[in-house]
Amino acid sequence: MSSHASRLIVPVLGFGLIVAFASSYYLLGVLAEPLAAGTGTTPSLVFAGLSGAFLISAVLSPFGGRWVDRRGGREVLAAASVVFALGLGGLGLSQGPVSVTASILTLGIGMGVGFYGPAFAVLVALHGEAAKKPITAVSLIGAFGGALGWPATLAMIEWVGWRGACFGWAALHLLVCLPLYLTMLPDGRAGPRPSADSAPVRWDGRMIRLAVLFAGAWWIATAMSAHLPRLLGRLGLEPAQAAGAATLMAGAAVAVRLLAFLTSGKGSPIAVLRLATLLHPLGATVAYLGGKGLAGAVALGQGAGNGLLSVASGVLPLHLFGKENYATRQALILTPARFLQAAAPLSYGVLLDRSAGLALLASSLVCGLMFAMTFGLERRP
Repeated sequence: MSSHASRLIVPVLGFGLIVAFASSYYLLGVLAEPLAAGTGTTPSLVFAGLSGAFLISAVLSPFGGRWVDRRGGREVLAAASVVFALGLGGLGLSQGPVSVTASILTLGIGMGVGFYGPAFAVLVALHGEAAKKPITAVSLIGAFGGALGWPATLAMIEWVGWRGACFGWAALHLLVCLPLYLTMLPDGRAGPRPSADSAPVRWDGRMIRLAVLFAGAWWIATAMSAHLPRLLGRLGLEPAQAAGAATLMAGAAVAVRLLAFLTSGKGSPIAVLRLATLLHPLGATVAYLGGKGLAGAVALGQGAGNGLLSVASGVLPLHLFGKENYATRQALILTPARFLQAAAPLSYGVLLDRSAGLALLASSLVCGLMFAMTFGLERRP
């Protein structure tokens, strides 16, 4: 691969992740109501389908990791683009609850194999232990999937309708992402070819700690993406103020990832991870005690903490365990998080129905558990 093509790999992977997240994870935030109205179903059924998609994603995640380690990230990302396009195309053609649910579940297949894991694995295959900085760069670009996804989908709905928005995202997958993956990404496995006596990936104490930590992080992140405007409203903000303050979360996530990229290689990854677990409780405390004027602090704390944790999900498995079986190990570590993610909107909603203080206390206690899991992590020969 030429040096010019090699320099384009990070932008290609980052752009692909923006499209993948915007057209699946963040899609229904603005598409659910017009989709339900146009197909004779309800938003609650649409979001139930999304929970099912998260469960499918969790089941498929370990398979996706093994697939990447055997065949390489290019093949997996290309296949995910096709699956995303099928799900989105089906959603655009849907006429009733059955076709809507089937299409959303198809998106779950794409989410199981088409997010950060294979993109990070491509970089590990190319750079080995030096992949931490490009991983951070891809994570930084991918963060715009949330910042741009909702307004982009809303603009397409206003321009060509909700069905046109589905077809538009499908076309981006098939006509832009798929050709870029096939022509710009290197072929091959995500790591060194295993020897005959190469040991399979086995759970140890460090993997368990990371799995618990990231399960808590994904539970909070999914809960916040579903309920943050409502939470801010409970803290005293008007709807327009809450919507504006909620955008601070995406801005903070992008800002800390940029800072992590600029300072990549400096400081201990474990120390950064420890700091990341404390930012949400800090923001929650300021928001709850500071009243209406400081309610946005919880959005800033959550965005900053989650931004650093997203980078850590790619960097820490490489830092602690090395590049062998990287994709399989990372997928195993994140599988519990994918299952817990499916329960986040409902469980956090029940807490928030009781009070904003109880909801913030619960998420802060989860962060306390995450902080405890950072002890006992060390790199071994």
